[in-house]
Amino acid sequence: MFERYQDAAADAGELESPLFSVEVTTDGRLTDIEREEAEDVVIEQITSPFDPEHIDTRTTTVDLLLSRLRNEMIDLAPDFQRKAGIWTDGKQSRLIESLLLRIPIPSFYAAEKKDGSWAIVDGIQRLTSIARFVEPEAVGADPLKLTGLEYLRNFEGTGFANLSGKLQIRLRETEVVVHVIRRGTPEPVMFNVFARINTGGEPLTRQEIRHALISGRARTLLAELAETEEFRRATGYSVVGDRMADREMVLRFLAFRMTSPHAYKPGDFDAFLAEAMHQVNRLDSAEENRLRTEFLTAMLAAEEVFGPHAFRKYRRNQQRKSPINKALFEAVAVNLASLGDDEREVLRQTDVLDAFAELMEDVEFERAISVGTGDTRKVRKRFDAVKELLETALSEGRSGAGQ
Repeated sequence: MFERYQDAAADAGELESPLFSVEVTTDGRLTDIEREEAEDVVIEQITSPFDPEHIDTRTTTVDLLLSRLRNEMIDLAPDFQRKAGIWTDGKQSRLIESLLLRIPIPSFYAAEKKDGSWAIVDGIQRLTSIARFVEPEAVGADPLKLTGLEYLRNFEGTGFANLSGKLQIRLRETEVVVHVIRRGTPEPVMFNVFARINTGGEPLTRQEIRHALISGRARTLLAELAETEEFRRATGYSVVGDRMADREMVLRFLAFRMTSPHAYKPGDFDAFLAEAMHQVNRLDSAEENRLRTEFLTAMLAAEEVFGPHAFRKYRRNQQRKSPINKALFEAVAVNLASLGDDEREVLRQTDVLDAFAELMEDVEFERAISVGTGDTRKVRKRFDAVKELLETALSEGRSGAGQ
């Protein structure tokens, strides 16, 4: 990844030092978001009580999957929009072509809910493609007409109704494999299992898993805030949302506004964010509106105080922007949200960037926003350091205004 970033940055004339490892989109493009590094690269351990018997491997048919869709027993997370990753008609058509040619397709992965329905975690695009062709009304989509086929070119432009009865039955009776984690399995175990899935060449991100497993208002609120002009402007319109990095950033802000960084307990940072989504689902309208206002206010302030370097690592006299840093985003945004309007106004009139560049020279702070960012000490370090930075800037700004 470092080599890929270096080559791309060099080609664009944007090479900075130090180099940053960045996240990639579903189609392999580099993003403007710094990849967080674990403290130690180790194989994740399943520490929660877990019985392998809780994973059912079921061979079912396309027709039975569509029946579950019709009867609302499958949750496809309808607002799950991987913008750049949404399959084209051509890619969807080639999946149907594989089924017609009796070529096996990858397995589906699902979590069983309390009511017996399935939350599809991996395979959303595949199942949506099949439904679009066979029963588009099941997913509220336009019917798929086959296009861009490699072998069955005589089916170009064909819809399901135009197939022979024999081929229609072949599609409906096609067997597929679904791995289902049974209801009652501890949520941390579910997250760990799904995080290991790598069927599409790129592992699912933690936010993609959270989004699939935790339904409710949290899903839509994160999307709404991530799509606001205030957030997009503060992040320089550079956050690609197809892997849900934008929604994770919003969630991290909400999590630390609902739970103080000093109340954050040692443990699993992913579990902390999952619990934050559950908390959002329990918010009343007044609490939700308060958090929404705080988020938008923080975005406006960050843009005005830090300019194009908001939420990015910064060195003195640096001209080009570093990638967005998620840990820095939460620390800066939450601290700005906790200030009063008059304090934010003072900061707008104060040069904060030079002091921020000095803070970036603190090795402990740099590591607190770069490596093992879920560690309790590092969480408190970055929040306290940014708070002190802003308090010092406020003091200097008031002193300057009084002279």
